[in-house]
This record gives sequence, structure tokens and C-alpha cells, in this order.
Amino acid sequence: MRHWLPTPFTSVIYRALVAALWEEPLAAVLEYIPLDQIELDKENPRIKKFLEMYGDNPTPMQFYLALGAASGDEDDHSATFQKLKASIQTNKGIVQPIIVNRRNGTLVCVEGNTRVALYRQFREDKVPGPWDTIPGLVYEDMEDEEMDAVRLQVHLVGTRPWDPYSKAKYLTYLRKVKNMPLTWIVEFCGGRTKEVVESIDAFADMETYYRPAVQDGIFDTSRFSGFVELQKPNIKQSIVEAGCDLSDFAAWIRDEKLYPLNTVRLLPRILKHPKAKVEFLKNGKDARHAATFLEQPPVTKALADATLAQLAYALKNSIYSLPWPERDKICKDPGGEAAQTLSEALDALRNLLDVPQETN
Repeated sequence: MRHWLPTPFTSVIYRALVAALWEEPLAAVLEYIPLDQIELDKENPRIKKFLEMYGDNPTPMQFYLALGAASGDEDDHSATFQKLKASIQTNKGIVQPIIVNRRNGTLVCVEGNTRVALYRQFREDKVPGPWDTIPGLVYEDMEDEEMDAVRLQVHLVGTRPWDPYSKAKYLTYLRKVKNMPLTWIVEFCGGRTKEVVESIDAFADMETYYRPAVQDGIFDTSRFSGFVELQKPNIKQSIVEAGCDLSDFAAWIRDEKLYPLNTVRLLPRILKHPKAKVEFLKNGKDARHAATFLEQPPVTKALADATLAQLAYALKNSIYSLPWPERDKICKDPGGEAAQTLSEALDALRNLLDVPQETN
């Protein structure tokens, strides 16, 4: 049975954006699609880097291997992939339809490549279940911009997000290959323009410097947040002023001299401090060790004896009552002692409360 449905996303914001970009909201047909009629999306930026080794016509099994590799970049993604596989097999099907685009008589999977690949594997392995057809929302002749909007909604701000590296790769593709306006991308992604630009710049630096640094080793995309930190004010400048370059930075990331990755923000202070710099650069120590040589503000007995709640209350009041010139001075010197100490305190609070950082 076929049903005419509105766009699969019920978000008021999404529908408003669609209406602004296109004269009419997209419409789709919900139907059971024969599996053999679906072409997997070779341009999917999440898996494209793994498919490049297979040439222009990867087999369904090669697609599956690429999907598995992409999911295996981080342990959490691998676990999610295995849970999805087990859920589909147990329930003998999917609950949420895939999204396909019919163009020139060809059905291309815009969203749901993992599920299509799993259906194909189950059928090949003769797993009991109805694997010959798959429920899908079929759009007619979607333009590239419309398909990009679907990916942005589902994977950048939706319920099945890509890892930060894959997000950045897709943002780079939209901005630098398809020349999409930055304001358009930001509207769909949410957040701030600064964060999108940082993500794109971090991707460029990671590809330019980290990939050659690992050579035939593992290109660990989980190190991406270190390159996001690199985009913060004063970080690159401090590296150059210390007589180093971004190839050195990539080697520090590779060798885990900057671990955890938020220690990247300590570089300006470490590289300006004679003893800390020697420890980090010449003695081969990591950033956490080098940071122990940095001057720390004195802590009185009253502060040491205060509870966390008391300290938090005092810090909050101090920030709210901070004169504008002092606030401006801290913001303009992100590598300074005050800004760095506040940043470290913020990280400690996030870890305590288990609050993820937006840029990571």
C-alpha cells in the first residue's frame, strides 16, 4: 500500500527552512522497495574515504565493509552499529524507513545505507526474515541541495549523528566543493558560524598535517578534537613563535604528547615558559608533565578548606561582578594564565557533571 506523506521530519524549524529554500515542501511516497532496485550512495561522506580503495563500482559487500569501518572509528560507533544489526535481525526488519531519491529511473539511498547493507548481508547469509524489500520514503527528483538538507538534518543535528571528523568532512564538501553559502549551512546545522568554520579549518589541518604524519599507520579520526582545539586563538601563533610548525603539532598528536586532547590549549603557556618548553620539546615529556612547571596561583587555607558548592558560588559571583575591562582583557588573551586556568576549571566541571563539549 502506498501513502502520500509530508517530509519525514516533523520539526517546525525544519519545515520552515524547507519552505524558505524551496517553493513547496518535499513530498514522499512510503512503500516497500525491492532491495535490488536500490543503489547505495557512493558519495556518502561518512564512508567515501573507505570506498575509494574499491574503485568506481564497489560491490554490496564492499559497501558493507566500508560501513563497518566507518562505524569502527570509535568504540561507541562500533557498539551502536552492532546494536543496530542485532535489533534489525531480532525484529526482522526496521521501524524507521530509509530515504531514497528517484532520479532518471534510479533509486539512490540518501539516508539508510547501513540498513540496506545489513538487509543485503542477511539475505546473502540466508538469515530468516523478509529481506527482499525494505520500507522507504521515495522522493522524486530531489536536487543535490535537497539531499544535502536531508543529510544535514539527520546526521549533523539529528538522532543518528556522524562522528565529528565525518561531520567536518561533509561540511568541507558543502562549503569548498559545492560552494554553498556559509549562512545556509549554519542555518541547518544550528550552532554558530564560528564553530562551523573551526570544524572546516580543523579538517583541513588534519588532512594536511596529520595524514602524512601517520603515513602507513592508523589515521585515527578520534584525534580530530585536537585539531579543533588548534583553531582556538593564539594556539598556532604560539607554535610558530616557539620555532615549530603544524607538522610538529601533528607529530605531537600522533605520539600522544598532547593527551587528553584538551591539553592543546595549554600549548601557549607551555611554549612560553622556559622550563616547561624544555621538558615538552627536548625531554620528550607530554603536555600534562610540562604543565606541572607552570606557575600556579597561590591557594589560601580558606580556599583549600571550602566546599565545591562554596567555591562554585564564589566563582559565579566573581564572574558576574567582573568589570568589563578585566573581562575584555581575559578574552583577548586566551593563552594567558587567567583564561587558561578558567578553561581548565571549565573542563573539570564538565567532567564532573558529564557535560559534553560542543566542539568535540
